[in-house]
Amino acid sequence: MRKKTRVCWFMILLSCITSRAQEDIEFEILKNEFIYSEADFASSHASTVAELKDGKLISAWFGGTHERHQDVSIYTSFKKKGKWSPPKKVADGVINDSLRYPTWNPVLFNTEKTLFLFYKIGPSPSTWWGAYKTSEDNGKTWSHAVLLPSGILGPIKNKPIQLESGRIISPSSVELDDGEVWRAHMEISDDSGKTWRKILVNHDSEYKVIQPSIVQLKGGILKAFFRSDQDFILESVSKDDGENWSAFTPSKLPNPNSGIDAVSLDNGMFLMVYNPLASGRDWFNGRNKLNLAVSKDAENWQDILQLENEAEGEFSYPAIIQGEDGQIHITYTYNREKINYVSLKFLN
Repeated sequence: MRKKTRVCWFMILLSCITSRAQEDIEFEILKNEFIYSEADFASSHASTVAELKDGKLISAWFGGTHERHQDVSIYTSFKKKGKWSPPKKVADGVINDSLRYPTWNPVLFNTEKTLFLFYKIGPSPSTWWGAYKTSEDNGKTWSHAVLLPSGILGPIKNKPIQLESGRIISPSSVELDDGEVWRAHMEISDDSGKTWRKILVNHDSEYKVIQPSIVQLKGGILKAFFRSDQDFILESVSKDDGENWSAFTPSKLPNPNSGIDAVSLDNGMFLMVYNPLASGRDWFNGRNKLNLAVSKDAENWQDILQLENEAEGEFSYPAIIQGEDGQIHITYTYNREKINYVSLKFLN
């Protein structure tokens, strides 16, 4: 009953917002649904979504008793013929018969030949290490886990970006000293993900930043957006394909120290999913609202949709992509109990 009520409210809100959207932007919500209704785990978080070569969608997240519990594993689901498949466990932190760690923050990324599933293994973000699996059959089967080299963690929350040259830039970060130190970096591969090198991003900055999201501007300039402790999203640009990054500057979007994600659209515009509030006393404060914003220049933003707007709750860690057909696909954490999926298309 709760879900049906929320869908009706969502569609009413859409009709109001569409008329106020930036200039002539009009869109239609196609789906607003939980990816699963029942599962073998109590809690889920940190979803990712990708389009497969056959046009289907795949989503992944971590699920288990609760975050940091050793039973937390990586699960996937496919959207086929309009329905999501039941969650399937595809990775865990089992080291041997007597040692097991939780897994964290999966990120799906499709190259021309290979589907990557990056994730983290370890007791905490300060001590985890990077791993990945690959699939050559659109996620039906996966390779054995491969540990990334020391110092390389893989994309920490958000999807990598691949340039026309083939270069892959993976947005990453570290949380050190039990979370007291946050630093962002980029991991670059020029050989389709076989090897990686690390590019530091403003490690002398006074700001705490993690979990970058990258978009590409006109002229090949890259802009990265960062979750920060400053009550707004920070940003930095690179004019040399990710080799060097400018000093952090504040964006025009608030942020309650929560995950974000952005995407460059085929029409030259940009979308951002974010929590539009400041932080509070507790870590979850400000995560009760989740918005979708649009921009023509990745600088000036306008909210066009309230994905969630509740007095309390946690709607967080969004992921957003655009499919080959132009549709927008968004997934996010719904109260640590479900993963919600929203799709929409632009009408002009």
